[in-house]
Amino acid sequence: MWIAFTLLAAFMQAWRNAFQSQLSATVNVAGVTLARFLWAGPLAALYLFALYQWQPQSMPELNRAFVGYVVGAALMQILATGLMVKLFQLKNFAVGAGLAKSEALVAAILGTLMFGTHLSPLGWLGVAIGAVAVMLLSSHGHWRQISPSTVLLGLACGSAFALTSLWVREASLNLSLPFPHRAAWVLFLVISLQTLVLLTYLGWRDRATLMALWRRPKLVGLISVTSCLGSIGWFSAMSLQAVPYVKTLGQVEVFFTLMVSAFWLKQRVRVREFLGLFLIAVAAIIVIWF
Repeated sequence: MWIAFTLLAAFMQAWRNAFQSQLSATVNVAGVTLARFLWAGPLAALYLFALYQWQPQSMPELNRAFVGYVVGAALMQILATGLMVKLFQLKNFAVGAGLAKSEALVAAILGTLMFGTHLSPLGWLGVAIGAVAVMLLSSHGHWRQISPSTVLLGLACGSAFALTSLWVREASLNLSLPFPHRAAWVLFLVISLQTLVLLTYLGWRDRATLMALWRRPKLVGLISVTSCLGSIGWFSAMSLQAVPYVKTLGQVEVFFTLMVSAFWLKQRVRVREFLGLFLIAVAAIIVIWF
């Protein structure tokens, strides 16, 4: 089941990124980030309500550790998104973005050191192959021109995304509920907090951006819907399986992104990208079957 949720998440994230790239042409970074959460909160609440109608459960007991994990995950994801956008402003943003995609490898290391995550030797091999594949897809041959600041920023971004995922999993495991309910509670609370933080910031500092989002309801709606469906997939998968496995398999997002580029944006797929996709397929097979 975690495999199905991860594939759903990767597919939806590829489309969300495509829609966000369109919105970023007319809206600033904070506005594009808010578009991810603006309508996702109500959708997450509706999903949670539907789960309780389908399978009634008791209300969760929110202890201090759970609240800490939720707050940490919400704020860390906002930070990670900001770092990613900063990478895109650098000359070698493709290399930096590849380093940011080191999330699976960083999650494996941090998970083992801080959260007691256990990976088999073949699991580590799958994570490593996935990391190499993403680097290959992102580098475009520019490694000799990479700057130390790009490396540090990329690794910081990957680490922030990894911590987000690890804290989401810990928050979910902290609830005594069936996995879809606990994942849905974490999703609803994280998105609600992120929406509140960004709305407060933009309402205080940049109301023009809120008006710009108001004038693009269809695109903002598409971003929020695909983001929410993707988050349902990620949060559910990470409630069932260790984060490094989920994120390694989730790198099939690159495949979906290339398909969107080829068939929707009419862009060519290069030989390097086919090789990277092959390595991602190998990594996915290893983490699924071994």
